[in-house]
Amino acid sequence: MTDLLHHARVSRGQFLRMMGGLAAATLATTACSTRPETTASTGGGGATTELKFIGVADQKTPMDELAAAYAKATPTVRITASYAPTDQVQTSLRTQLGAGNAPDLHVVYPGNGSAMSMTQIAQAGLLTDLSAQSWTQTIPAGFKPAFQLDGKTYLFSAGSSVIGAVYNKKVFQQAGIDAPPTTWSEFLAVCDKLKKAGVTPIALGAQTPWVTQLITYALVPSTVYAKDPTFDDKQLAGQATFADSGWRQAMEMYLELQKRGYFNDKPNGTTFEQQTSMVATGKAAMAIQVSAVLPDFRKAASSPDDLSMFPLPGADDAAQVWIPAGVVVGLGASAKGRNVEQAKAFIDFLGRQENLNAWAKAIAAIPLTQDAGSTIDPAVQAFLPFTKDRAVPFMDQRWPNAEVQPVHFAVVQELLAGDSTIDEALKKMDEAYRK
Repeated sequence: MTDLLHHARVSRGQFLRMMGGLAAATLATTACSTRPETTASTGGGGATTELKFIGVADQKTPMDELAAAYAKATPTVRITASYAPTDQVQTSLRTQLGAGNAPDLHVVYPGNGSAMSMTQIAQAGLLTDLSAQSWTQTIPAGFKPAFQLDGKTYLFSAGSSVIGAVYNKKVFQQAGIDAPPTTWSEFLAVCDKLKKAGVTPIALGAQTPWVTQLITYALVPSTVYAKDPTFDDKQLAGQATFADSGWRQAMEMYLELQKRGYFNDKPNGTTFEQQTSMVATGKAAMAIQVSAVLPDFRKAASSPDDLSMFPLPGADDAAQVWIPAGVVVGLGASAKGRNVEQAKAFIDFLGRQENLNAWAKAIAAIPLTQDAGSTIDPAVQAFLPFTKDRAVPFMDQRWPNAEVQPVHFAVVQELLAGDSTIDEALKKMDEAYRK
């Protein structure tokens, strides 16, 4: 799951031109050097190789922790990590990869569908093959399309995350809500009760582009895939479209929440950080979000235990509620990096079970593989019954190009602003899909 800042009145081409210079300057000053450096003696007289890593904010906690552990275990290698907004890695970092001026290690998004997704950059010959590493042999079959291209593994990811409602349990209790809803009608009733209690039911930070997609993603498993699990295959074959599918119903449900007044004022002017603060402080009851950012909500709360999650029910029959569960954002080694072997060795280190567990725990993810030391965040437990046969990957992970996602961001902002119709929005998405 990824994003490009794509304002409603700015075309994708205009945006890339505007952001390119700023992002390039930012990344150039923070994390673009890939030259190995030597430092003072490591005790045995050896020099230290520096590996540069550029990631995104939700990778910081696990990456910093595991980079420090690796430095302790391998004193001859030092990892210098920096973190940039997602829109910047989608523009400048992608440009650097093509120019051969990329860091040794960098963020990679699972599957296809964005400029920095595994498929998009692997097929351009810009990622190092990791297939010889033992952890790649344990990738679950259903996840392989997110990790692999033509049978070769190019992405490391610690596990999977879900999209649902992050909610403030104390706010629910104060409004007299005893349990999370399990159907769409119940969800609307909960929102109405919260609104009457003087609380914003749903905080929506649609100024941050990647946030725009999450409500759609949370609803589409129920409105599309519960009715036709083969929808992706049919769409790729040209036998299905966004416009003539449950995507229309999901968009209608999205706008119904706005029409009923369940969002905060001016969601297109509200950022992810403001969304997080609203829920953490109790000004809003919930936000539709990916579980990987749950630690951010908890950090902003006076009592982290007040925050939990539940699946957003996109159907009036609880048995027809499906959820999105996708591979979390990961990393790869640049094929044109100066320290390819050292970068691969670090990824191999990350693939050890104890390190998969540590990374997944830091971002409330479900570990890729599990052992006795694996833990699953209590907030995610409610999603586990769905993961066996009522879960689908995040939608963009099977889109055929990097054009659909920014269009999706833009049309949602346009819909929220009243500048477009659902017909127009879905037509634009279908046109982008066919490019």
